[in-house]
Amino acid sequence: MLFYGKEVVMSKEKALIEICLAGLSEGSHEFDFTCTAAAFDDMALSDAGFSKEISVKVTVVKLEDEMIVTIKTVATSNLSCDLCLAPVSTEVGGYYRIFYGNSRGDETGEERDEEYRLIDRNTLSIDLTEDVRETLLLSVPMKVTCTDYPDCGVLHEEETHETREEASLDRSWQESLEQLKNKYR
Repeated sequence: MLFYGKEVVMSKEKALIEICLAGLSEGSHEFDFTCTAAAFDDMALSDAGFSKEISVKVTVVKLEDEMIVTIKTVATSNLSCDLCLAPVSTEVGGYYRIFYGNSRGDETGEERDEEYRLIDRNTLSIDLTEDVRETLLLSVPMKVTCTDYPDCGVLHEEETHETREEASLDRSWQESLEQLKNKYR
C-alpha cells in the first residue's frame, strides 16, 4: 500500500495481510491471519525477536460511507534482559484502529489524522501488511527485565542484599524484645 498525500493507492504486488472488500456486506466481519516475521521480509521484525508465529485478528465494521478496521496482534518476542542480558521470551500484543472513508465523501482538503484514510468506492481490497508490521514493532516493550526468571543475576544480588539488611534488623529487634521480656519476668 502506498500513500499519495492522504489517499491510499494499492500496490500491485501480493499482499501478506489483505482484506477483500468486493462483496463485503455492511456490518461487522472478522478475519484471522497467521504468519511469521520472515514473511514480512523486514529485518526490524527479526531484530525485535519475532521468530515464532504471529497471530493477527482483523475486525472490519463496514458502514455506508466508511469502514472501521481494527487490528489486534499477538506474538512471542525473544529478547534479552536489559540488566543481565539473559534471554527473555515474552508474549506481546498490539492494537491499531484505522478509519477508511470514501474519497468523494470529503474533498474539503482538510488535514486528517493518519488513522483516517480515503479510499475509492470501487476499491477491491485493502492491504494491511504495513499496518500490521508497525503494530508489531510498537508492541515491543521499551524495557525488558527478567523478574520472573531465576537466571537474572542482577535482580538476585539486589534481593540477597536487601534480605541480609532485613535479617540484621529483625535480629536486633528480636534481641531487644527478648531483653525486655526477661527484664519483666
